[in-house]
Amino acid sequence: MNTPSAESVMPTATSAPQPLAGLRVVEFTHMVMGPTCGMVLADMGAEVIKIEPIDGDRTRRLLGAGSGFFPMFNRNKLSIAIDLHHADGAEVARRLAASADVVAENFKPGTMVKYGLDYASLAAVNPRLIYASHKGFLPGPYDHRTALDEVVQMMGGLAYMTGRPGDPLRAGTSVNDIMGGLFGAIGVLGALIQRGISGRGMEVQSALYENNVFLMGQHMLQFAMTGKPAAPMPARESPWAIYDVFTVKDGEQIFLAAVSDAQWFTFCDALGFADLKADPALATNNQRVRERPRLLPALRERLALRSAAELSDTMEAAGLPFAPIRKPEDLLDDPHLLATGGLADITLPDGAKAGQSVKTTLFPITMDGARLGVRLQPPRLGEHTRGLLESIGYDPAQIDTLQANAVVV
Repeated sequence: MNTPSAESVMPTATSAPQPLAGLRVVEFTHMVMGPTCGMVLADMGAEVIKIEPIDGDRTRRLLGAGSGFFPMFNRNKLSIAIDLHHADGAEVARRLAASADVVAENFKPGTMVKYGLDYASLAAVNPRLIYASHKGFLPGPYDHRTALDEVVQMMGGLAYMTGRPGDPLRAGTSVNDIMGGLFGAIGVLGALIQRGISGRGMEVQSALYENNVFLMGQHMLQFAMTGKPAAPMPARESPWAIYDVFTVKDGEQIFLAAVSDAQWFTFCDALGFADLKADPALATNNQRVRERPRLLPALRERLALRSAAELSDTMEAAGLPFAPIRKPEDLLDDPHLLATGGLADITLPDGAKAGQSVKTTLFPITMDGARLGVRLQPPRLGEHTRGLLESIGYDPAQIDTLQANAVVV
């Protein structure tokens, strides 16, 4: 079957609206949380200026699971490297911040105060400023602690819910860091609307721990409603009888589901399980849930003879939920993502593969029918320094001096 090109399915990324065009964002961020906020605003058209230390954001040099952080979360941004410890460097940063509509940061409490880059200092000069602060914890008894995604997953119930009983396990991606940046961006968008009404900016705060607790809300309410603690997902009491991963022919795995009585009957018809469909003890979902100890082993035995591809075709034809078990690298060749423009090419700025083109994922929305694409490649360190300094009034000689003294790169 011929897979349609992205161009034939939806407009190209360059046709996407840029609702934040003309907005200047100055970003004092590192790792994932803060950069995610800036990426969202940049994808929506804002000019996002990434302030890096003289030796660069350390995610440029991370290995292993961190090697994709910088190119993933720093596209569509401009880069300037500044030594904030130098008085002239701090002054450059303050002048850039004074030119901004939005300042975003994710440093430890008190860090930005040292350089006159905290909200109170900047808002005194520019009361229209929106200041997005990304922290480990919102202000309170924990706000002095150093937080990481894994820290808050452990203390916030997510690792408990993800792992097997007695074996807490963090989720397989930077879920709280990414979500924290998303919530920060949502706060910025709300503050922009309010500024349009009142003419004044505000500080917006987002935090890893509170993000994680928000994710746990459904399980907290489950306990409040039933008085029964939520069990970890591998040991959960599923509300649906058919909602599981099955190992099938040649050891492949596939997730299959039938979450209503109508889907159960369709499931039985599609797979030729007339005897199960006729069994009065399996007539309703709640009956099937109670019968899971005998039903699931029977299904596993029958499905073990079929291939994942055959089951996928059968479930898709019947309109039933299913999912082959895939790895992240498999998504690079996903026909749906390729056909709908869900992946875009970027050029790597750092490392052994600097200059090579690879595919990255786009922000998962459309605007006016188009995906928000890559306008600017992930920047090289200090790639835009001279132009940015000129934009805030530094003349060529001053810029030469700052660079010669390693105040900026």
